[in-house]
Amino acid sequence: MRPGSLAIAALLLYSSWVFTSPLSAEPDFEKDIAPLLVKRCLECHSSSEKKGELDLSTYQSASAGGESGPALGKPGKSLLLKRISSGEMPPKLQGKSRKLPENEIGILGEWIAGGAKWPKDRTLSLYERTTAKRGGLDWWSLQPLKETPVPEVKNTEWIANPIDAFIYRRLEKNSLQPAPRAGKRTLVRRAFFDLLGLPPTREQLNAFIEDDSPGSWEKLIDSLLESKHYGERWARYWLDLVRFAETCGYERDQLKPNIWKYRDWVINALNDDMPYDRFVIDQLAGDEVSHRDEQSVIATGMLRAGTWNDEPNDAADYVYTRLEDMVHTTTSAFVGLTVKCARCHDHKFDPIRQTDYYRTASFFWAGYIGQANLGGPNASQLGFNVFGWTDKGPKAQPIHLLVKGDRHRAAQVVEPGFLSAVPALEKSLQPPPPGSKTTHRRLQLARWITHPENPLTARVLVNRLWQHHFGEGIVRTPNNFGFKSDPPSHPELLDWLASEAVRGGWKLKRLHKLIMMSSTYRQSSTHPSHDEYAGRDYANRLIWRFNRRRLDAEALRDAILTASGRLNKKMGGPSFFPRMSPEALEGLSRKATAWGSSPPGERSRRSIYMMSKRSRLLPLMTTFDFCDTTLSCGQRDVSLVPTQALALLNNHFVHEQSRAMAERVAAEAGKDQDNQVRTAWQITLGRSPTEVELMAAAAHLKSQAMHFKEQEQENLPLTSLCHVLLNTNEFIFID
Repeated sequence: MRPGSLAIAALLLYSSWVFTSPLSAEPDFEKDIAPLLVKRCLECHSSSEKKGELDLSTYQSASAGGESGPALGKPGKSLLLKRISSGEMPPKLQGKSRKLPENEIGILGEWIAGGAKWPKDRTLSLYERTTAKRGGLDWWSLQPLKETPVPEVKNTEWIANPIDAFIYRRLEKNSLQPAPRAGKRTLVRRAFFDLLGLPPTREQLNAFIEDDSPGSWEKLIDSLLESKHYGERWARYWLDLVRFAETCGYERDQLKPNIWKYRDWVINALNDDMPYDRFVIDQLAGDEVSHRDEQSVIATGMLRAGTWNDEPNDAADYVYTRLEDMVHTTTSAFVGLTVKCARCHDHKFDPIRQTDYYRTASFFWAGYIGQANLGGPNASQLGFNVFGWTDKGPKAQPIHLLVKGDRHRAAQVVEPGFLSAVPALEKSLQPPPPGSKTTHRRLQLARWITHPENPLTARVLVNRLWQHHFGEGIVRTPNNFGFKSDPPSHPELLDWLASEAVRGGWKLKRLHKLIMMSSTYRQSSTHPSHDEYAGRDYANRLIWRFNRRRLDAEALRDAILTASGRLNKKMGGPSFFPRMSPEALEGLSRKATAWGSSPPGERSRRSIYMMSKRSRLLPLMTTFDFCDTTLSCGQRDVSLVPTQALALLNNHFVHEQSRAMAERVAAEAGKDQDNQVRTAWQITLGRSPTEVELMAAAAHLKSQAMHFKEQEQENLPLTSLCHVLLNTNEFIFID
């Protein structure tokens, strides 16, 4: 058939439909027509995107039509309906037809035949409804938090608190049963690593195992939450989020003076159980708050914790790169949205306009964002000898929207404002109070983020807590709650926890305890029906068991130091330089000054106090998936690769600690071999060896004694055994 014949056939089919289609109930604009136009048409035909000069967002523009004439028209003459019926609109994509289903064509036909009634002053928006291609203002994470009733379940004996009811209801619906409760040794080790990032001592482990009182688990959690090491563990997660490192990156990779004070501020804030709303406010606007002091200004170091290029190709362009870094870190960490994707155009997937990006950027536009003083204010401008942030003054220069992100294509001025994706909190910014030295814009941003009715902040927060307790979040894309996010496995539980966070005054320790007191948290990592359940839910999204996890880089290094007896628990202060092999420094342009030296005692401090130099991170840490320090990291990669085993076998640090552990074992156990083996097992694995393990250890010591018989160094066979234990899965994994 010729192309012309196809067109005639399509027109005849359309005409036949127009004159023979029976009229049913008149289509409702809001229920039937608006969703259809938003879903099928506005991507190409809106006020911001007028292909063929056609805008279907208002009645007036739709009636006026585009280059081909009026779009709606009278029955039988509507260009819109003709092109939709023929399959011309929407156009083919990669050669495949996107013709609307017949029922949708019918609804549009009936609406047009009925006079295309359109509510007065109604303007359609591409962002108002979620479609198959993008999220709208009705996207789940943008909806207000609701009071979620705790579900009723049949097995009430398993329910320790409301968390379990939400989990068990999903298990029940899928005919699954939770795993048995983990043993006490497993639980105490799990709790110590979760809250402190350190293993329990033999005394601590045995004390819990021997305590049969009903409140022993709760007592343990309370004591761990009061430990000063809690802040050291959980601060590391936050430092990942705010792309913290102590140097600028790029070729010269200069040290950021006093940035370590920000790290210590985070540790102390968490130990003090600072409410999360203040935790946010101080970091974004600690220089603008009424309680402004040295500590609150230190908190603003978050904004300067990223990279800084002292020699950009174009300094004027680099200002906008810095802005993007601040926008991305702030919005990813606090509200879980990828706002930076709207720098050059409207967001492709979320209801975030390009103007939203510049509205957010305007909060930082008034600051010292140029090339002086490592890209920020100096001590005199801050009022303290710290590495923080503040504005140049109470007024800011206008910020322009840049067409396609190009500095040379400045468009309209964009006034500061909040994300339009949360219209319920939309309001104009207030001018700074009289006598203010800053714009007070960042303070208003911080208060918008922490507003109890902000639908994102509490959800993002509790999801992060859940993630670090269970290995995966309820939303498994912790930095992205938008259209491309992983959907929540338990949305009602997420909202219940978020509401609890706000109700509880944003206190984090309360939420930790709530999670850890649940039966869900206390499940074993093994399940009697594992093979069957894994076939139905391999990723364990329904949480029918606890996820077994490998220790992260910091916890592994700190656990090795604990086993060797060399861990220095000194808190705070300037960072230490671990020993770096000369081979690891090859390739640096300034090798002689690229790395510092610290005394042996300092090098045995906890890993959070280790110098994080962007151009050369410690190889042992990166082997075990230390995070990228250039971008906000909501979840580290977790790899299991041969190079990790090789690192633990060959790395000089592991050899040093194996020798130190052998010395410790020999000092504690004396010269009796069986006693040495039992002591080594207790130190590393928190249990006694089995008979089979005793025999294997004895055989290993004997073979190593033969191997080292000509060497005069003491404890080499025992050192080898300790080295083996530090390489075991039981030491490296948390059950």
